[in-house]
Parts: sequence; C-alpha cells; structure tokens
Amino acid sequence: MDMGDLDRGRRPRRDRLVRRRAIAALLAGTTGLAVLGAVLVVLPGVVVDHDLAGASVAAQDRLKAVNDVRTTLLQAVGGMVVLFGAYATWRQLQVSQAGLRATQEGYVTDRFSTAVDQLGSDKLETRIGGLHALWRIAEHSARDREAVISIQAAYLRTHLPWPPAGPDAPAADAPINDVAPLEVRAADAQVALTGLGVLLLQPREHSWVNLSVTDLRRADCDGLWLHEVNLDRSCMEAAGLYHANLTQASLVSVNLRHADLKTAILRRTRCVLADLRGARLVETDLR
Repeated sequence: MDMGDLDRGRRPRRDRLVRRRAIAALLAGTTGLAVLGAVLVVLPGVVVDHDLAGASVAAQDRLKAVNDVRTTLLQAVGGMVVLFGAYATWRQLQVSQAGLRATQEGYVTDRFSTAVDQLGSDKLETRIGGLHALWRIAEHSARDREAVISIQAAYLRTHLPWPPAGPDAPAADAPINDVAPLEVRAADAQVALTGLGVLLLQPREHSWVNLSVTDLRRADCDGLWLHEVNLDRSCMEAAGLYHANLTQASLVSVNLRHADLKTAILRRTRCVLADLRGARLVETDLR
C-alpha cells in the first residue's frame, strides 16, 4: 500500500472525528442554553416566593420582583460572559506570543546556521557577510551572544596564528613597515576583531576570551573593549590601541612594540614579560 492509499484511509477517520467533535460542541452549547433558559425562567419565581415566605402580595408587585431578580441574574451572566471573554482573549494572546517567540527563535537559528556556514567559504566577501550576520544576531539575542563571541575568537585564532602559518601571511621576522594593516591583509579578521571588541561592551555571563598566540600585527583596536581578554604570547606590534579598554586583560609575553596605547586603559592588566619597546604610552592608565 502506497502513501496515497494510507492517506485516503485516514481521511474518513479524520472526517468522522471532526463531525463527532462538532456534534459534541453543538450538544454542549444547546444544553447550556437550555439550562440558562430554565434558570432565568424558573429561578426568579422561586427566589421571590422564598423571600415572601408565604406572604400575600399583588400579582403586579410579584411580577415586578420576579423581573428584578431576572434582571440581576442577566447582569451576572453578562458579567461572567465578559470575564470569560477577557480570559479567552488573554489566553489567545499568550498562545500567540508563544508562537511568535518560537517562530523568532527558529528564524534566529536558521540565520545563525547560515552565518556559520558562510565562515567556511572560499570567498572573502561571503566570510565577511557571515561575520556581520553573527554580529547582528549577538546584538539582538542575548541568548546567542556568548556563542558568537566564542566563534569570533576561534575564527581569529585559527586564521591568524602566531607564528604565521599560511603561505600568504607575512613572515614572523618581516620588518613591521613591510606588514600591511590587518584590515588590508585580512579584512575578515579585522571585522571579527571589531565585532568582538564591540560585543564585549554588553553584559556577559562568562569572563575571559581567548585570543592568545594570535597574529594581530597592525590591527585596528582603537576604542575597542577588550576587558578580560587573554592575549598571551600574541604579536600586536604596531597595533592601534588608542583609548582601548584592556582592564584585567592578560598580556603575558605579548609583543606590543610600537603599539599606540595613547589614553588606553590597562588597569590591573598582567604585563609579565610584555615587550613595550617603542610603544606610545601618552596618558595611558597603568594603575
């Protein structure tokens, strides 16, 4: 039996189930209306007779009392209907919001997967697009921010190892003036570094980002937030760190020769064996 036969066999059962549910709902509604009608017709007279306790009153007065009770009951039923409608609206709103959140999460997940796939592309512009997409996801989704930060840091470590490993990377002993700025020789890496330095400004659950043993020669880090970033044994020769925040960062054995650290913040930064020869330290906060 093929799938078409199975579907044709299931359809009559589904139709019967729908009909049974419709009939049950109709019967329940009819019963409810009958009970409500009986209550509105019979109960007011019972209430009035109970209150009169056998006392003799004019028929007109009794009819007025019955109508007053009936009006009160109708108002009570109307109030219950309004309350039930408000509750049903609230529940529907909750369900709609839950569905919207699920849809948004699914959309973010799809965007996240697509962006990560783009990072493995051979085309530079595709990789840059993927990095920008991850950046935007992290800015709008706190839930995915830590994952994006980790991906960006791993991207930098794997694409810019120190000492250089790729055939196109400048040699480790190349004069710094012969090394192109990072945004020229590896534009995608500069995008990842900038995004990382911006995202670290926002509240985070975890500390420490690993950028150790990374080739960041002539990288543009001006104004970036690199708080609690591990840059141990990295090469940041001639890097631009103007007004960068490196509070509590680890710079053990880092190469910062000729780096621009003007007005940079290095409070409680570990600088053991750091090479700062020729670095610009004008108004640098070294407390």
